[in-house]
Amino acid sequence: MKQDVLSLIEQNYPSLSPSARTIANYLQQHPLAIVSQTSAEIAEQTHTSKATVSRFFRQLGFESQQDAKQAQLQLRQSGVPVLTQGNEIDQTEEELSNLSLTFEGLRTDVLEEVGTQLAQASRVTLIGFRNSYPVALHFRQQLQQIRPSVRLLPQPGQTLGEDLHDILDDEVIVLFGFRRRTRIFKKIVEALEGRNTILITDPTGQVYNQQVSQVLVCHLGNNNPFYSYAAPMSLVSMLCNRVYAQIGENAQHRTQSISKLYTDLDEMEA
Repeated sequence: MKQDVLSLIEQNYPSLSPSARTIANYLQQHPLAIVSQTSAEIAEQTHTSKATVSRFFRQLGFESQQDAKQAQLQLRQSGVPVLTQGNEIDQTEEELSNLSLTFEGLRTDVLEEVGTQLAQASRVTLIGFRNSYPVALHFRQQLQQIRPSVRLLPQPGQTLGEDLHDILDDEVIVLFGFRRRTRIFKKIVEALEGRNTILITDPTGQVYNQQVSQVLVCHLGNNNPFYSYAAPMSLVSMLCNRVYAQIGENAQHRTQSISKLYTDLDEMEA
């Protein structure tokens, strides 16, 4: 995978000609031009020639400006924060689109089945790394208020082997895997084959759909440099509400008991 164009510009800047440095300066100040402008447009903006622009990108290691553009877009698809759109993005519209695409793609019967499994399992194990960890942590905080035996992995500073070895027969594992996934992720999926594993992921995680019990796909958006986790958080909320409905009165009693402990321990603001 090629490097970010801006990083390559920085690395090669000392060896660039004066005209190439003019192009480099322009692209550093206007990084969106890498994916939004043609070689002719960049040449016009920098008062150079199209041939000079082509030589500039070849010096960075690309066959052409189009090759650099595709490399930049591929970086974004792999999860690297790269600017590919202007500042005019409507964040509200982007979030609503992510939520709409996510929930339109989730089958009601699958969500119902997952909710039942989470309610009835002897134990629920949640696993998440990097950006997936906060989503898994929030899921644990919600589930633990309505049912016992919910654990989050990995524990800080701990290995996973012991915990994966002790997976129970009727346990449900919820594995979170959003771009960019760690190298160990694939090995964890392999180690959990044959277990009741629910994978919550972005569209690229569907490559694992033959190795897990269920795949729930969340859309994170592609227009902003950073992905949005509004859809995964919303899905977690939906699943917890379904589990609450499945458990019913026992869930209500548990939340009341926990709230009483909050009061006894003086943990929450009045």
